[in-house]
Amino acid sequence: MAICDFTSRIAPHLDRHLVFPLLEFLQERELYADDEILKAKIELLSQTNMVDYAMDIHKTLYHTEQVPQEMVDRRVEVVARLKSLEESAAPLMSFLQNATLVQELRPDKQYNIQMLNDRFQIGVDQIEALYQYAKFQFECGNYSRAADYLYQYRALCTNSDRSLSALWGKLAAEILMQNWDIALEELNRLKEIIDSKNFASPLNQLQNRIWLMHWSLFIFFNHENGRNGIIDLFFQDRYLNAIQTNAHHLLRYIATAVIINKRRRNMLKELIKVIQQEQHYYRDPITEFLECLYVNYDFESAQKKLRECEQVILNDPFLGKRIEDGDFTTVPLRDEFLENARLFIFETYCRIHQCIDISMLAEKLNMSYDEAELWIMNLVRNSKLEAKINSASGTVIMGTSYLNVYEQIIENMKNLNMRTYVLAKNILEPAQAAR
Repeated sequence: MAICDFTSRIAPHLDRHLVFPLLEFLQERELYADDEILKAKIELLSQTNMVDYAMDIHKTLYHTEQVPQEMVDRRVEVVARLKSLEESAAPLMSFLQNATLVQELRPDKQYNIQMLNDRFQIGVDQIEALYQYAKFQFECGNYSRAADYLYQYRALCTNSDRSLSALWGKLAAEILMQNWDIALEELNRLKEIIDSKNFASPLNQLQNRIWLMHWSLFIFFNHENGRNGIIDLFFQDRYLNAIQTNAHHLLRYIATAVIINKRRRNMLKELIKVIQQEQHYYRDPITEFLECLYVNYDFESAQKKLRECEQVILNDPFLGKRIEDGDFTTVPLRDEFLENARLFIFETYCRIHQCIDISMLAEKLNMSYDEAELWIMNLVRNSKLEAKINSASGTVIMGTSYLNVYEQIIENMKNLNMRTYVLAKNILEPAQAAR
């Protein structure tokens, strides 16, 4: 087994098409035997309409040009079904392809349905056929067409459950096409519906939130503002409760986001609190690193965990994204993580020691004495620590800093006010929706 591979934990919360990028990553990293990955792909494809792709993988796996007869029969069935659905949706698709006619549509869906029925003899059956056709296109791997048809379907659909299903499909298609800006918009739209919709049971709503967080990993670790987005979403009380209820493994991603995001250090205290609460249910090198450093103040163990963190990141499909630059391959998030984690270690070390030997730090940093001295100087300056470097003795002398109690009280009141607002909102929204 690969080190801390989460594919088996994450896959049940994804559409099967979203599992393919994870398998591609595992295959590229050679974390499992190639035959195992290919068999897993064929098993996934068996529940889709991507028959040609399944045939190609079968040929590669078994080193043959022959394919099972059931695959050939399945292909004939898919082509026939696609043609049938296309004919059923043809009247509405013809209307939607006419820009002049589309301009006659209004925000009022009931008006649109009546107008289509009266003037073009397009009824609810044709609208439903468009959904089925879009879904079939998605299952065939034609994500661009599926996204367009699902968008058009939602503009006409009056069934809230069907509209929600179409939005999930649209989000999956945009993720698979790597349209991260549009995917983020769909994600936010889906979140609003999930938070405001009256579900049949609280458990159903909880499951939708867990799905949303898993799908969001594709976006947040690729979008330029994703590092803030994942912290904003996962730290909301409703979503944090969902993580603590049935998705503890997502702590890996929120912990990573906090570590690499220098502007969100203020969330570190809350993160440590959650990690301590869930330590009996979930641990991995990244959460253990923070626990060693900020709970146990065990610097040696923190260093060891940091080395394990590097392997975890390299083997994670969301964290281990590679960038090719000529003959070199880099993993940007790994580099940022290690740099910020080392800063965490030495900032904490500086705060609890009055006299620090530069030679010892140089050895831990794998630097020369002069490089370590400069590195420490910059660290002290950027961290606003009160310290002086004594070049004669080769030490860093830490000053005593006194906390401003008034500033602490003001900051705590701000945090309390925000949490009170969120709590009140969470109570009022369901009550208003029930009315």
